[in-house]
Amino acid sequence: MTVAAVAFRETATIDDITARLLESSAELSYDPNVEVRWDEPIPDDHYGLNPEWSTLYGTRLWDEMSEEQRVALTRHEVGSIMQTGIWFEMMLQQLILRDQYAKNPANTEFRFALTEIADECRHSLMFARTCDVLGVPQYLPPRATVEAARLLKSIGRAEQAYGPILIAEEILDVMQRDWMRGENVVHIVRSTSKIHVVEESRHMKFARAEIRHSLQHAGRFRRESSAYLFAVAAWVIASAMVSPEVYANAGLDKQRAVDEAKNNQHRKAMMRLSCVHLMDFLADCGLLTKRVMPIYQSVDMI
Repeated sequence: MTVAAVAFRETATIDDITARLLESSAELSYDPNVEVRWDEPIPDDHYGLNPEWSTLYGTRLWDEMSEEQRVALTRHEVGSIMQTGIWFEMMLQQLILRDQYAKNPANTEFRFALTEIADECRHSLMFARTCDVLGVPQYLPPRATVEAARLLKSIGRAEQAYGPILIAEEILDVMQRDWMRGENVVHIVRSTSKIHVVEESRHMKFARAEIRHSLQHAGRFRRESSAYLFAVAAWVIASAMVSPEVYANAGLDKQRAVDEAKNNQHRKAMMRLSCVHLMDFLADCGLLTKRVMPIYQSVDMI
């Protein structure tokens, strides 16, 4: 990071940052109804995501699968990831609304927060439509996770609201940067990934700024508490992204597939790759403590 970048980070206020983000939103935002070619036929041989991002890529089971099974699996996997994204974006919108409740609507922070909510509504709609076009059934995280998340979205405040948001978006960002360029990936996934990457880059900058701002005068107990909450949220998100049901729906032996995915060293490496920038940020904020490291390691984020 340059000296100028560090100086800006240290002196810029939330309103400075959100003013720039509002300008970016005005200049570059997308309407998925226009940008995505929803009616264009889906080639039978195109994957739902780059094969390298499949949970089974690099396993013996993957080598045994037919090309038709590989295509089907990646379409179910991307559908599961998108529907986990929808579930999480609905939580995100409630967290932001709670955080911005009764704040000054004249501030650029308030205006960008509502702009982000509008973006997330569009993203959820385009993910839902993608799953419909691909013929993907409903996938949800485990019921216990869904119910436990009700507590987070009800009590999360300040950095505790924006931390889980950042974690989810950082993981998806690296994946989708590959998907949007994948020539053998179905066009609607490439297009929706591009939209999500461009617009979520602003959301991630907003979340980072809010987290830094909230932690400026935080004591040790609060920082440790937030570090633990971030880690638990990361564990939940990483564990819920791909439902075990995708394997059965792709015509595979579910238990064998789950076991091979769990021990897949290639998948573990790809997961760690997608979390490099996130871990650097958390460490910089003092949120990657010795107590929470094992949680991140358990889901291959470190």
